[in-house]
Amino acid sequence: MKLKIAVLPGDGIGPEVTEQAIKALNAIALEFDHTFTYKHAPVGAIAIDETGNPLPEKTLDVCEATDAILFGAIGDPKYDNNPDAKVRPEQGLLRLRKSLGLYANIRPVKAYETLLDKSPLKKHIIEGTDISIYRELTGGIYFGEKYLSEDGNTASDLCLYTKPEIKRIAHLAFKAAGSRNNKVTLVDKANVLESSRLWRKVVAEVAKDYPKVALDFLFVDNAAMQMILNPKQFDVILTENMFGDIISDEASVIGGSIGLLASASVGDKFAMFEPIHGSYPQATGKGIANPIASILSAAMLLDHFELFAEADLIRKAVEKALILNITTPDINADHNVSTSKVGDFIADYISNPNDSNLNFKNIHLGQSTII
Repeated sequence: MKLKIAVLPGDGIGPEVTEQAIKALNAIALEFDHTFTYKHAPVGAIAIDETGNPLPEKTLDVCEATDAILFGAIGDPKYDNNPDAKVRPEQGLLRLRKSLGLYANIRPVKAYETLLDKSPLKKHIIEGTDISIYRELTGGIYFGEKYLSEDGNTASDLCLYTKPEIKRIAHLAFKAAGSRNNKVTLVDKANVLESSRLWRKVVAEVAKDYPKVALDFLFVDNAAMQMILNPKQFDVILTENMFGDIISDEASVIGGSIGLLASASVGDKFAMFEPIHGSYPQATGKGIANPIASILSAAMLLDHFELFAEADLIRKAVEKALILNITTPDINADHNVSTSKVGDFIADYISNPNDSNLNFKNIHLGQSTII
């Protein structure tokens, strides 16, 4: 298969982790006789510095001319710490989602057996957790009309949803549940919000098309509590934009590191794949950023094009890295390796999956050159 991939590394650690994802994709291309070509473009704070625009038109043109987008991270303290900034890196990401119609964000949350003791939650609570969160991405309060009074004392953000917006992502969530454990949980605030009541009505209608999939409802405050008390109860979580943003970040602690969580943002025509972590500017250039979320995002890219064996091989490589403790300081503070070394190991595993564990570990820790 030939794929043209737009690469938007962004800010902070974005370029470092994205580089490791490309290593994995290149190894896959070599092993499976695919051709992946890459076109880099700026986005976020670096794009503001270059052009004054967090999403330059040329970057959007690159995205529209490629098959998929590999995204890094955006954000910079000089904007985060300035509430008066009129142009912000995050505006570029929001506009990108809206312009490309990326209305569904999919975030897998898995508790890896080898990392159960790294989580702040007790092992027996998180063991076996395997959740897929479907977050609506182009509607709601993030995109609603915003108002600030002239005197600066009154502000509002409109949360607006339409039936078609809800219906299209609901269908995706139910289809996903049908290939998993046949359960969808709608997370909302229907006891207070009119928009949430519309969500319940529309999702209940969609559920009739999927009789084998059970549907239940949780208010978002209860869902946040249940995510900590019993995350194994969830299969597919469906929710609106802001609730999804919050609940998926909460879920990230289950696996022990936000550096493990990948995501896909898909629409009817375009698709983008990115780690859910931020730009982590304090770690920029230090070689300590965890690239696994970006690498797993590359696996989701392969899934999107039905290259399932290829995606599975990347995931096996990641699991082997975790088993052998070939990981960054967020997971293994005592015997960690660099961002680049993790990427090297995963790429090499893809090319040499049958080599011994010992040789893998020795070679990639620089302890031996004997195979």
